Amino acid sequence: MPKVLVVEDDLALQRMIIDWLSLEHYTIETAGDGQEAIDRLKFYQYDLVILDWQLPLASGIEVIRAHRSGGGRTPVLMLTGKSDIPDKEEGFDAGVDDYLTKPFHMKELSARLRALLRRPAGLVEEILRVGPLTVDRRSHRVELAGEIIDLKPTEYSLLEFLMRHPGQVFGAEALLDRVWSSQSDSTVDALTTCIKRLRKKITPAGREPIIKTVYGVGYKLETLP
Repeated sequence: MPKVLVVEDDLALQRMIIDWLSLEHYTIETAGDGQEAIDRLKFYQYDLVILDWQLPLASGIEVIRAHRSGGGRTPVLMLTGKSDIPDKEEGFDAGVDDYLTKPFHMKELSARLRALLRRPAGLVEEILRVGPLTVDRRSHRVELAGEIIDLKPTEYSLLEFLMRHPGQVFGAEALLDRVWSSQSDSTVDALTTCIKRLRKKITPAGREPIIKTVYGVGYKLETLP
């Protein structure tokens, strides 16, 4: 599931976005002011940022400038009541990827997020395949050699992340950062337990586990023939 930071100080609108994106199976974290957003983007990794323009402590423009100046490449969708071309030029020049003018329909929000995730820096494929394992990101359907596999939400998020990076090794802290919400009680023990459960569910009969432990380093999803 893509991990999204929602930066919005209007609590009613923030709640609406969270409720909607939860139904769309996003992993969501929030920030209520610009400085908190700057801090979160320094220390955590996200697939997308939904960023309000008008924020306490630091504006959305200041947030995106700080993120880009630090080398951040996370796609940013700016929410704003500003519709004048000079305002949008300022945002695009600062590093905003797309705009959504208030008020907006949540279906349009979803469509714009999907478009941003399809760009080269984001998530590209809707169907992920590694050997006999297939993940349909739109329907959250997981199949092993044509058989549907029932996964818990965190198991699915972990698998999807590893499927997007087959053969790449990730340490425990990196996986906790990218898959678990930093606002949750994530632990190395929780990760270890999740990997054990997932291995049992997605490893073909008679085969070695697809998720490999690289001792002293982390975990990787083995590429299969």
